[in-house]
Amino acid sequence: MTDTLRPVATEPGAAPAPDPDGAPTTLKRSIGVVGGTLLTLSCVTPASTLFVVVPDLFGSLGTATALTIAIGSLLCVAVAFCYSELGTLVPSAGGEYAMVSTLSGRLAGWLVFVLSLLVVMIVPPVIAMGTADYLEPILHLDPSLAGAGVMLLATLAGLLDLRANAWITGVFLVLEVIAAAVVAVLGFAHAERGPGSLVSMEVGGAHGGTDPVTALLVVSGLAIALFITQGFSTAVYLSEELENPRRNVARTVLATLAISTVIILVPVVAITFGASDLAELTGGDIGAMVTAWSNSAVGTFVSLCVALAIINAGIVMVIQNSRVLFASARDKAWPTPVNGLFARLGRFGSPWVATLAVGVPGAALCFVDLDTLYGVTGVSVTAMYLLVAVAALGARRGAHRRAHAWRMPLWPAVPIVLIAVLAYILTQQEVAHLLWTGGIAAVATLYWALYLRPRRDTRWLVTVPQDVREPAGP
Repeated sequence: MTDTLRPVATEPGAAPAPDPDGAPTTLKRSIGVVGGTLLTLSCVTPASTLFVVVPDLFGSLGTATALTIAIGSLLCVAVAFCYSELGTLVPSAGGEYAMVSTLSGRLAGWLVFVLSLLVVMIVPPVIAMGTADYLEPILHLDPSLAGAGVMLLATLAGLLDLRANAWITGVFLVLEVIAAAVVAVLGFAHAERGPGSLVSMEVGGAHGGTDPVTALLVVSGLAIALFITQGFSTAVYLSEELENPRRNVARTVLATLAISTVIILVPVVAITFGASDLAELTGGDIGAMVTAWSNSAVGTFVSLCVALAIINAGIVMVIQNSRVLFASARDKAWPTPVNGLFARLGRFGSPWVATLAVGVPGAALCFVDLDTLYGVTGVSVTAMYLLVAVAALGARRGAHRRAHAWRMPLWPAVPIVLIAVLAYILTQQEVAHLLWTGGIAAVATLYWALYLRPRRDTRWLVTVPQDVREPAGP
């Protein structure tokens, strides 16, 4: 018998059960599909992904980068289906861990929580340190200091009301899209090669020639490709603050994936076409390409837009991370004093202690060497998606079968195929990255075995907010 959790039925309008640790049980509903999509798109942060993460793929995959991202985006459609169904079935700020705990058991949910926390704690400072490169045209800054400043600014913004942050990030997002559009237009206008280059699978050789990119190398790059559009999952973290989550979570997840894929993939294709040679393409200096295609003024404008995009990503990621910690405290993942701190809400309705707890350490991480953590993050994202897909197989059994939720097409074929593909992708990752991620998961399992499981009646009690539960269908 699996140690799964099922929401307890309550009468409509009933008051929430008292919390023994004295923590609030729900966040305030304040945003609709548009606001949720703006926040979620900002977490995908298409421009900063394009300018900070994609160049690494160009360096290893060359002309096969666009194809790899396209394959990764297709896989993400299946992932998005799983998120949409589970996110409406279990609409909780805990996101993946609430969904997996409810359907696959508490231990699986705890491991997903650790993987998601690993991802959301590492990625913001890594991206934030890229700010200095894109402020270079007007200001010279140390990357670590610039990154720490961005993280602290994002933390202050994260303390505000979520509706205010939706508008702030929306303005920044417009600038991101403009920057990506400029790159796309210039790349296509200065095309040096045609569509055939997208499947030629060549990368710049060590001696100035060209080397073929193997299918195995493309598969190994899929973990990073999945990470590129990973932010669409933020919609499930916001499900407690979305109005009408049973409908709007799925809309937000699917709309965000579609829009972000276009914003990222079209410029990648344009860059592949417009690079003067493979050495320039694999060099990954997109800012220099833009300047060469136009002039220094346009290059400076694009660089500043990217800098704003990185700040935007920092704000949204801090918001997302704080909601994860808030939900974990409400679900009693920690000793009582810690739960009480992480679950405190400020005057704007945001979990202010949890926001500080993710933002301040993020600033400190900007002074740590994080070169290998992109690989660890890719493994963590792939493993997390795998566990979510396994949970999706149980979304229509027992009491869940009759629950009011968005239902994916082609179930159970979609999660079954997704599980097989993601498991294969994991086998193709670097051993060091697998060992790092596995070691962290092992420590988390020990915490579960020694602290959480012996206190199963009072700890790790994953809940679904009562105001979003609906009666089962006939």
